[in-house]
Amino acid sequence: MVKKPASESPGAELPEKQLPGHIAAALAGAGGSADSAGQPWAGRDLPAQEKYHNFDTDDGAMDADFAAAVADLAAGDGTEAQVVAALAKARVFIPIVAQVAETTVGENGLVSDKESDMALVTLQGPDGRTALPAFSHAEALARWHPEARPVAVYAARAALSAVAEEAQLLVLDPGSQRPFVVRRPAMWALAQQHQWLPSYADPAVVSVLEASLAALNNPSVVGISASAGVGVKSQWDTGSTASGRMVQGGGSGPELCVTLTLLPGLDQPSINGMLSLLQDFWAGSEVFAQAVDSVQIRLRHPTPHS
Repeated sequence: MVKKPASESPGAELPEKQLPGHIAAALAGAGGSADSAGQPWAGRDLPAQEKYHNFDTDDGAMDADFAAAVADLAAGDGTEAQVVAALAKARVFIPIVAQVAETTVGENGLVSDKESDMALVTLQGPDGRTALPAFSHAEALARWHPEARPVAVYAARAALSAVAEEAQLLVLDPGSQRPFVVRRPAMWALAQQHQWLPSYADPAVVSVLEASLAALNNPSVVGISASAGVGVKSQWDTGSTASGRMVQGGGSGPELCVTLTLLPGLDQPSINGMLSLLQDFWAGSEVFAQAVDSVQIRLRHPTPHS
C-alpha cells in the first residue's frame, strides 16, 4: 500500500502562508473608506449609468427641427438657409461599408478576404465633383444601401468628414423623394459651426460685385446685381406626381446669378474681354471665393423705364 502524503490525507491541515506585507496592507484596506494609498473613496464614485455617446436613446427618426424646416421649404414658406441652420443642430447618419484591403489564395485555389477595412461612402456628381452622402433618418439609409452600417453623428461632424474626404458637397438623403445638397460654402460653415448665409443674399458678395464694376470702369456696363441662380432649386416629391415640384433650395448649383446691365453697341470680343476681367477680380477676392460655390452670368439691356 502506498501511503499518501500528509497534505493529501483526509483532515490534514495545510500550513498557513504569509502574504507579502504590501499586499496584506492593500487587502486590509479593501472595502474601507480609503484606497491602499490612504486616499478616501468619497467623491470618486462613477455615475450609476455611464453615458457612452450622445445617441444612447436615439430611435433613428428624423430630427424634429430639421423635418419642420424641410416641410416649410416644400410648402414655399421657408428658405434653404433655414434648412441648413436646422441641420447644424441635427443628428445625421453616415454610411460605412466594408472594403477589402487584402486577399489571399488558399490551398484549394479559392480567393478569400484576408483583411478588410470600414470606409466612408462617397459619390460622384454629374459635374464630376465628389459628394459625401448623409441621411436624416436611419430608414432612408437602409433603403439606399441595405448593407451599409449607419454611424450617428452631428451634422458638423459629417461636414468635417466630407472635408477630410476632399468632397465638395454634402448630400442629404440621396435617392429619396426629398434630397438636399449642401454646397461647399454651407458645408464649410457647418464644419466650423458658423452661421451660413447664401451668396445670393450676402451683402459682402454684393460689395465685391460693385467693387469689380468700379474697377472695370467701362461706361457701357451700367449695372450689376446678385440673385439666386437656377441651380438653387431642386426637384422634390417626384414619386407623388409625374414631374414632382421645384423648391427654392437644395440644388447643386450654380447658386449665384450675376446680372450685368449693358448699353447696346458692345461686340462679342468686347463682352468676352469684359467678362474675363470681372471673373479675374472675383477670383482674387477671398470673400467671394469663400462665399460662392458656382456662378452663372446673365447679360441684359436696360429697358426704357429702368
